[in-house]
Amino acid sequence: MDKGTQEQVNIKLAELEAQGVTNVKLILFNDPPFNKPHGLNIGLRHATKDVITIFDAEDEPHKDILHIINTTMLNTGASVVQSGVQLMNYQSHWFSALNVLEYFFWFKSRLHYHSRAGMTPLGGNTVFTTRELLERIGGWGDTLLTEDADLGIRCSLEGEKIQIVYSDEHVTQEETPPSVSQFIKQRTRWSQGFLEILIKGEWKQLETPYQRFLALYTLGFPFFQAITGFYFPVSIWMMFTYRSDPVSALILAIPFYMVIASTVFHMIGLVYFVKSHQLKLKKRALWLIPVFYFPYQLLLSIAAVRAVYRHVTKQNNWEKTKHVGAHRQAGNASNAS
Repeated sequence: MDKGTQEQVNIKLAELEAQGVTNVKLILFNDPPFNKPHGLNIGLRHATKDVITIFDAEDEPHKDILHIINTTMLNTGASVVQSGVQLMNYQSHWFSALNVLEYFFWFKSRLHYHSRAGMTPLGGNTVFTTRELLERIGGWGDTLLTEDADLGIRCSLEGEKIQIVYSDEHVTQEETPPSVSQFIKQRTRWSQGFLEILIKGEWKQLETPYQRFLALYTLGFPFFQAITGFYFPVSIWMMFTYRSDPVSALILAIPFYMVIASTVFHMIGLVYFVKSHQLKLKKRALWLIPVFYFPYQLLLSIAAVRAVYRHVTKQNNWEKTKHVGAHRQAGNASNAS
């Protein structure tokens, strides 16, 4: 924990103590590795209640989230519940809208599919797990960069019921990274973490061939993004130099049509996101999506290439993402509109 976060925690603890709250405490550690999963495992050893949850320091959770999760666990019998996490500041930077929509599609749609398929890479916060399950599977992998996804796959291997909950009103609000460099560092860590889990290979023990295929596709996607980064300039060169017959040209253009379709879906998704969260639609952000769709994919490719390089050179230090509270500004704008 950095010094600034620690100071803020101590201020809040003093406020709670003045209100008579005594069951909240700050636990510090000095033994490596100095990362999130190691801290979580230390917290697990001090936990005494039945359900463990995680919130990041910058999170803005809904005040009723604990009641919602309690009801969900009781009604479904799930030992793991992943609630929605949503980036909010879709107009802060040129890449923000596309970043926001990634979260929107992932938590609102794709994670539900993973849960039904029985191969669920969990998110890093607003995930609730029984203490018994965490202790049984050995907690979090404290040498991994994406301990959350790894935990989800190990829970899937145990055959545990993982319930996904997404309510626009009750999501945990977060912000996009404050700069391109911070975005690349964050995505590098995620991509490198997926590669670590892929190479570790526990996903190969999943029960069905489809579950194993889904794990291979999900965890290996950074390789595809890295290759795309190298292919991108080649494709631009071929557009202006390669000559082919009409049939071949139509076939080779299929990926381009898919990109156009994806761009349109993202524009529709932004309208839906803004409406769902009662934000004011900025038309400039909407029309910037087709302009910056390719540059955004290029950023993902750069991060993936960097992740592969860091993995090959055995660099697995935790690159922390800076936060400036832009999601709170977006929430205030929503309340004012």
